[in-house]
Amino acid sequence: MPSYAVNDAGVAHARQLIDAGTFDDTTEWSEAAPSTAERNEEIEDAGRAEWSRWYLAVDTGAGEQTKARYRFPYGDFERVNRAALVHAKQRAAQNDHPEVEQAADDLLQRLDAERG
Repeated sequence: MPSYAVNDAGVAHARQLIDAGTFDDTTEWSEAAPSTAERNEEIEDAGRAEWSRWYLAVDTGAGEQTKARYRFPYGDFERVNRAALVHAKQRAAQNDHPEVEQAADDLLQRLDAERG
């Protein structure tokens, strides 16, 4: 089983976006999730460091320059997606990643408080 650590840069980035009101609380994640082509374009345009800030977890066993290193996406490279946070929390719980589950839950609560 992969070993996941919370991606602190990703969590901090999500907090900033939520606090700025930059989130989508209506679109289903299946509709908002970036395609493979969009993920590749984001890496090319923004760089790997910026791209990696859109994920809640790091797979510490995956190579640093691979897309497999970053897991649990939470947005579309523009906004935090509420459904993505719900999905991440559920997947983390199902796969016994309690730290990632807690990070997703904390962000979900923050987003819900921000949206009123």
